[in-house]
Amino acid sequence: MPDTSPPPDQSQPRLRIGFLLAPRFTLSAFATFVDVLRLAADDGDGSRPIRCRWKVLSTDMAPVQASCCARIEPDERLGDPARFDYIFVVGGLIEGGPGLSSEHATFLRRAAQARVPLGGLCTGVFALARLGLMDDYRCCVSWFHHQDFLAEFEKMRPVSDQIFVVDRDRLSCSGGVSAAHLAAFLVDRHIGGAVARKSLSILMIDEPMQGDRPQPGLPLELNARDPLVRRALLAMQQNLQAPLPIARIARDLGVGRRKLERHFNADLGIPPADASIRIRLAQARMLLTRSDRTVTRIAEETGFCDASHLIRVFRESEGITPDLWRQQSQGVENLA
Repeated sequence: MPDTSPPPDQSQPRLRIGFLLAPRFTLSAFATFVDVLRLAADDGDGSRPIRCRWKVLSTDMAPVQASCCARIEPDERLGDPARFDYIFVVGGLIEGGPGLSSEHATFLRRAAQARVPLGGLCTGVFALARLGLMDDYRCCVSWFHHQDFLAEFEKMRPVSDQIFVVDRDRLSCSGGVSAAHLAAFLVDRHIGGAVARKSLSILMIDEPMQGDRPQPGLPLELNARDPLVRRALLAMQQNLQAPLPIARIARDLGVGRRKLERHFNADLGIPPADASIRIRLAQARMLLTRSDRTVTRIAEETGFCDASHLIRVFRESEGITPDLWRQQSQGVENLA
């Protein structure tokens, strides 16, 4: 029997997304997400919003300032949330002043009641959680803000070892380039995989990543609650290539080395030097899995004296050399 169903209406976009920008939002997460939509919306690089459309929503149409001080002009007022397939909140600085307005909160609750899927880009998931819209959902939070999230939402357990999470009608990502991969996931779902890959290729991103791709960052076992320990861990993470002496970290934090060591032992059960090694080894494992860098290059980028030093420490931790670990990891990925 011939197909007599009417052809799809080509004038209607297959993906419609509304954005709420929090004060001092993260421009990179928003721009990267939108650029994937832009490149998917039209053939070539015409930027015509044909296959998908997006709108920045507002209560008063005033420009919204990003954390980098750039300003974005809204497209239209809030209106009916059901006109969108998804609504995303783009977060920014956690302590960046006023959050979403009461009108925004009402709009998001109406969207949830209308079963419009809601998402949080970067720290946008904080805004959704504050409204109770992430209750009983898994959510993705950057490793950088993992402890901030736990401090505010004690009963929730954020996912900080994936780049994005899709749990039924809630979507969240860790920020940065993960926003592009979440956008590509939606393009793949609504428009097609070829279009998603084209968008990422134009953005010089090799291939789409699945949501369970691990975030680069602190090892999960370093789940510190002590504010002093958390600040020290961030200093270690931010100085991977040229690790700071523990005494220097302590001095920068305004405490003595022995006090810092006591806090580490009480909170994590290990001294600061061991934590530094674990952070650098975690980065080395990530580079071995996700790049073709030589062991010598990885040693340089993770603060080891040379390849021999990395190989020795790596073997003590993993029981095998970095090259063999890479071969085994790639073999597991190929089987998957």
